Amino acid sequence: DRCTMAHLLRSLRPLRQSARALSTVHAGVATRAGTSNNQGSANAPLFGALAAASAAAVLTASTVDVESQRSHAFVAFDSDLKALEARVSAVEKQTVKNTINAATTNAAFVFVKPHAVTPAAIALVKAKFAAAGINVISEGDLSAETIDKDMLIDTHYGAIASKAVKLNPSQLNVQPKAKAAFKDAFGMEWDDAVAKGMVYNAMQGCEKLGIDGAAMDAKWGTLKKKGPGTNLIKFGGGFYCGQVDGIFVINGFYMQMRSAYTTPPAAIHWFTVEWPAAELSWEDFRGKVLGATDPTTAEQGSARREIFNHWKKLGLKSVPNTGDNGVHASASPAEALFERMNWLGASCDDDIFGASMLGAGISKATVEEWSQDPQVPFDGRNQSLFDLLEDMDAKDVLKKSLKIIGK
Repeated sequence: DRCTMAHLLRSLRPLRQSARALSTVHAGVATRAGTSNNQGSANAPLFGALAAASAAAVLTASTVDVESQRSHAFVAFDSDLKALEARVSAVEKQTVKNTINAATTNAAFVFVKPHAVTPAAIALVKAKFAAAGINVISEGDLSAETIDKDMLIDTHYGAIASKAVKLNPSQLNVQPKAKAAFKDAFGMEWDDAVAKGMVYNAMQGCEKLGIDGAAMDAKWGTLKKKGPGTNLIKFGGGFYCGQVDGIFVINGFYMQMRSAYTTPPAAIHWFTVEWPAAELSWEDFRGKVLGATDPTTAEQGSARREIFNHWKKLGLKSVPNTGDNGVHASASPAEALFERMNWLGASCDDDIFGASMLGAGISKATVEEWSQDPQVPFDGRNQSLFDLLEDMDAKDVLKKSLKIIGK
């Protein structure tokens, strides 16, 4: 740096002075030798050699001194640099700790689904928020035309859509626990069912049975998730397998679901909401305030159960079911961030939870990648990111996210 360079320049000053003095002496000797009819000219080389030797000795001594001082300077500089790096590292660690500790607010994205967008149903959902101490930060509407044009529903249901129309059953990552649930429900191994050609994605299932999306959805709506005769099981977040007319179908509800969002006059009514995590956990927000995915089993008093119980009074055209269950809510603070980015065009930097993720040391590139629900290594195996973070509060999501990236 500038201080080190100045020190080195000061160290070189004696060397420059010695060199100038030797140069003057050598010049004087040469002049006298040349003006005395070459008298003593034979001694000129001797004087030159002596002068050169003297200069070399001074130069060597000065160089050694400079090198020594420069070495000490760089050792000191290196020590200061390491100390600075240690302080920066400590500040970074404290910043991450402070960021996690400050994540005391849960922030979700919620929308009333197209089939339930009525003034009465919207008012009911807002009343449930108020009763639970949940603050509505903003709200608005998105039309079918916008949803279709901007492909918002396809991005929103990216993982669901890919399982329903893009991936073959053999390409699906079914966890051991899900395979065990499949065997318990249907009496056969998942791998055997796939090998025998008994499993289809939603699009393939429609083709196999010769029906359209609406007909598949109607059959799907009759499936049972619990009790005797169970024929619908959940493999993971947005990942379902149902037995329809003798075959197993993955996410059979999706084909009809998209058209429900993209066919005018359909629309959604959305909310961004926040609440203190210490007063309401994310799990209770989904389970008690919103209610279970299946409205018939949702807790009494929850939004989904109330919409199911009073659907005619609320102005709905048909009884709610697992797909059309009145309202959607983010499954975790991370998914809420991704949904705000998709539906509202929110910036990760400016979002309440996005800023927390960045502040905790999770890069923007990682956030973008995670919005697609990738399979990430955790506990010795690849798992759905969304599944790993489901129903966790903001602070816990940050902690687990850091573990996932190895910090």
